[in-house]
Amino acid sequence: MRTRPTVFVGALSFAAVAVVLAAPRPAARSTLPDPSPAMQVVLGNPVVEWHQIFNAATLSTTPVPNSLTTSRSAALLSVSVFDAINGVERRYQPYLVTERAPARTSADAAVIQAAYATLVRIYPVQAAFLSGRRDASIAGLLAVGRSEQVERGIAWGQYVADAIWSARERDGFTPVMAPFTGSPTTGFWRPTPPANSSGVGPQFATMTPWVLTRPSQFRPQPPPALNSQEYATDLNETKMWGGVTGSVRQPEDSALAVFWSGNGTLYWTRVATDLAEARQLGASESAHLFAVLHVAMADASIATWDAKYRYVFWRPVTAIRLADDDGNDGTVADPTWTPFLTTSAHPEYPSGHSNLAGAAATVLSAIFGPEVPFNATSEVSPGSVRWFVGFDSALKEMADARVFGGMHFRTACVRGAALGGTVASYVLENAMRSRRHDGQFTPDAR
Repeated sequence: MRTRPTVFVGALSFAAVAVVLAAPRPAARSTLPDPSPAMQVVLGNPVVEWHQIFNAATLSTTPVPNSLTTSRSAALLSVSVFDAINGVERRYQPYLVTERAPARTSADAAVIQAAYATLVRIYPVQAAFLSGRRDASIAGLLAVGRSEQVERGIAWGQYVADAIWSARERDGFTPVMAPFTGSPTTGFWRPTPPANSSGVGPQFATMTPWVLTRPSQFRPQPPPALNSQEYATDLNETKMWGGVTGSVRQPEDSALAVFWSGNGTLYWTRVATDLAEARQLGASESAHLFAVLHVAMADASIATWDAKYRYVFWRPVTAIRLADDDGNDGTVADPTWTPFLTTSAHPEYPSGHSNLAGAAATVLSAIFGPEVPFNATSEVSPGSVRWFVGFDSALKEMADARVFGGMHFRTACVRGAALGGTVASYVLENAMRSRRHDGQFTPDAR
């Protein structure tokens, strides 16, 4: 049984993330009022502006897309914007489009059109909103620039967006697949209440990665054996902290679980937006930031789904109710146990939210430094903000939240974050590198 630990203070080195995540949980941080995570769109840097628009468009879609699908959408947007502006300014190795933009092409117009052309395909129901934002952005450029340069930028941005879209149309996102219902065998995932839906996103397990050589390139070790002490510790912790009733969870723990139950991709898009604005990054630097961040998270999602559908490990709601069948003397079944938050419809191991957080933390640490202060907002907890110094404490809090919600075991969170970090490091080393400072990922000082 894990006891309530002392307050966690400060940030740890990122190299120690797995040890930190595996430790007993910290006291939850307080929440303070903050603007809505939908974020008001502000003019200025068109790259930042259109990632704010992406956040708003995603949250305005009904139903709101899940974290997994959003990771692909975010990568489509960011890579299109990156190759569009990079074709004009040529500061980094391109992701896909190697041609140079025509001379005297407006980089801002290219960014705007590439972003618009991508988003209107992803969210056709948001066409009116997106067209209005695009027209306003272009009108602003025409008011201060030459029309022929803007027109070249529009044409170039459309060309790049078309090229990226065409390349990813064959990535395996939309195959016709039979419903995945897992197995009734002990230890294996099967549909969970209340909806008892078939598994979500099985095609992501075999999707073509963005930078990785294959989905299984960094496949983690299997989850703990059912008869192991590690498994018993995991199960008993989630059973104690994550139930809807009879839990030792405190109100602030419940608030933390809810806060981190939103779209796992968009948390880090908003964090990156805030940091880009705080550091006053230029458009090209911002495009590189978002492209590396979102490609890392997209490939981390593919790697996670490879592991989820390879190991097909059962969720706590199933494991706790059927604990008498697991062959472990350290666990006891509770046939009526119900998680505090609804369990997502896919296998448990490793955690997708922790995986995205690990990927994002690695990229943002590399670019802004491991101890940069930042805050996070949540669309499911409007008016709240959580403040951090460095990313290690945020990763730890994410793991706690998944346990408090009753959706995950801690090992899945620890290893999920580690997998995301490994994938992100590979992306940083192998894609979209700076032409001037090969191997250096920190933006120019401002």
